[in-house]
Amino acid sequence: MSVDATETDVTAPTTLMELRDLRKSYGDVQILAGIDFTVRRGEFVCVVGPSGSGKTTLLRCMAGLLAPTDGACLFEGDTVTGPPAKLAVVFQDYSRSLFPWLSVADNIELPLRRTVRKAERAVRIDSVLTAVGLAGKHDLYPWQMSGGMQQRAAIARGLAYQPDVLLMDEPFAAVDAQTRIELEDLVLRVRKDFDTTIVFVTHDIDEAVYLGDRVIVLSGAPTRVTRNIDVDLPQPRDQLETKTLPAYAKYRTEVFELIQAAQSHASIA
Repeated sequence: MSVDATETDVTAPTTLMELRDLRKSYGDVQILAGIDFTVRRGEFVCVVGPSGSGKTTLLRCMAGLLAPTDGACLFEGDTVTGPPAKLAVVFQDYSRSLFPWLSVADNIELPLRRTVRKAERAVRIDSVLTAVGLAGKHDLYPWQMSGGMQQRAAIARGLAYQPDVLLMDEPFAAVDAQTRIELEDLVLRVRKDFDTTIVFVTHDIDEAVYLGDRVIVLSGAPTRVTRNIDVDLPQPRDQLETKTLPAYAKYRTEVFELIQAAQSHASIA
């Protein structure tokens, strides 16, 4: 029996973001030398590469915070020329991303004030604080919170905006190892609960393989995509069970070897 084309389109994955030969230079120094990949609705895509490969530069171009030198980033079919309305970013430096003179609730509410009614803002704040394990912490100020709690609040602020895509720039790099594990599992839970598409930039190979449905491996600068790896590991992920699977070790080795090769090439150059 033939399948109607309309029905096929409905069930097909929807491309939310597309990078087309994205390039970025600072003067004569080329950082991104033509990046191509897509992000489909509902995916968790991790971007990993050696130090200095331009991961943060790439994310800022995707977020509309930095204009590419050439090529384009498309968000929901439109060329990104500034921060898209349905996109949120969680930065690495949580101490700077939260306003210290505002409470947690006020920090979360701030980007919602122009577009969301007050009653709805209160509902969203309660929901996201509960989701990230900060229920009842509305009145705390950032300086009263640990680093892990501050990053949870930053994630909650991104979720409250109800973005179609959440970009995360090495968000757990500045926290201790145990907190990092807790935050990794947290972001997997909220991704499922909020049905959020996530692009997650990291320098940590284990983190990329553990979190991602797909891992984009970058070369060293001038940077291109070395490999686009579909990570076929069981869901839900578990810090102990997932990381003892032979398939996990295989993916980790593949990514590690690619990054080592990129670093070796960079040192020779």
